[in-house]
Amino acid sequence: MENKLVLYNTLTRKKEEFIPYNPPFVGIYVCGPTVYGDPHLGHARPAVTFDLLFRYLKSMGYKVRYVRNITDVGHLEHDADEGEDKIAKKARLEQLEPMEISHYYTERYHDAMKELGVLSPSIEPHASGHIIEQIAMVEQILEKGYAYISNGSVYFDVEKYNKDYHYGRLSGRNLDDTKDNSRALDGQDDKHNPYDFALWKKASPEHIMRWPSPWSDGFPGWHLECSVMSTKYLGEKFDIHGGGMDLMFPHHECEIAQNTAASGHDAARYWIHNNMITINGKKMGKSLGNFITLEELFNGTHELLEQAYSPMTIRFFVLQAQYRSTLDFSNEALQGAEKGFDRLMKAVEALDKIKTSDKSTVEVAELESRCAEAMNDDLNSPVVISILFDWVRTINQLHDGQQTITADDLATLKQTVHKWVFDILGLKNEKQDGNDNLVSPLVNMLLDIRSQAKSEKNWALSDEIRNKLTDIGIRVKDRKDGYDWEIE
Repeated sequence: MENKLVLYNTLTRKKEEFIPYNPPFVGIYVCGPTVYGDPHLGHARPAVTFDLLFRYLKSMGYKVRYVRNITDVGHLEHDADEGEDKIAKKARLEQLEPMEISHYYTERYHDAMKELGVLSPSIEPHASGHIIEQIAMVEQILEKGYAYISNGSVYFDVEKYNKDYHYGRLSGRNLDDTKDNSRALDGQDDKHNPYDFALWKKASPEHIMRWPSPWSDGFPGWHLECSVMSTKYLGEKFDIHGGGMDLMFPHHECEIAQNTAASGHDAARYWIHNNMITINGKKMGKSLGNFITLEELFNGTHELLEQAYSPMTIRFFVLQAQYRSTLDFSNEALQGAEKGFDRLMKAVEALDKIKTSDKSTVEVAELESRCAEAMNDDLNSPVVISILFDWVRTINQLHDGQQTITADDLATLKQTVHKWVFDILGLKNEKQDGNDNLVSPLVNMLLDIRSQAKSEKNWALSDEIRNKLTDIGIRVKDRKDGYDWEIE
């Protein structure tokens, strides 16, 4: 592991060399979805970002345990402490059991992630499956004196915690700012201070999702699940905690407070946050009418879309921006991503058609070193893509005979391109997946027949085959030493 990966640590606000606690083991925890609706464009970015990190760490030789949770209880409608549970509300409206809602949308999420080429995590725990552990952590925090019981609910005492530790280290806030920006909400009379947050909530009589506890029949606070599940599967100290920038406050800030109050120290060493996706410069939201589900993107059915976009186009679009920068969605941007992705896949296909020579005029080793240097600089995927496109030009020159390459160098080039394009960036050639695997051999068979017809000067048959292929969207390019073809 000679490569030195540098990551931007949100907690320290600087780039730091990544040094695992227990190499070669690496533990990653990422906040997954709240499963009460169809997966949308906003789900794509964190999924692809941390899939990229997962893939790259594995390529470096680390043994990675990647934990991504499913929030199926405790995420309330109005804020972290008040309102109706989002899944329970959906269940009530559709007259279903809450776990039916959770299971249905979890499966929808899995299907969308598979389409995007996102690998399954090592462990995918559900909040509802860890109620006992969450009750145990609440008891720990109470015992340490950083929480209080009020009318059957348990709240974290932010002010007391702040006297011993700094509440706001991750988001850069101080408690005075939090006090000034806090507002009293209905139903918060149980709290000592409006900025205190729930560890356990007593369930109202109509609340569907409830469990027995030492304090009341109720349910855990939203922030608690991640503190519990991350440390259960990765230990009290682990390497990386990730999620979207929108979770930094209050969710991740509260996680840090809970873990520190319970154990006396931080759990995660590196905090990594991906930035948001905007749509035509505006934040995505249902109220703005620019909320787009992944299914709508794949099918082109949303009113803001000019066409359908394939899952790999979406993944390529996400990877074209460094994960900490804002990514603005537009039809023009996605159309550009579609063309760029298609050009890259054609270059990968062209690798199999390059003829070798006894001399190389290209320096193949530089591709690996340049890509690794870019990725080691805080997962700079857009620079990796630009380097690959430098080589797209070189591959086309090799294919056209403008440059030469030895058999050994060509084998290395193929291996390196496949490693970065498919294994690390996680892209796949959609035209060669599934039933499309039949296309290449069938087209090649027809073009072999056409070549035989041309050699026999059977121009009518040669033209007919070419014209028929053109009619179905396959463009044929005659070459001195044979032919090429592509799907338009």
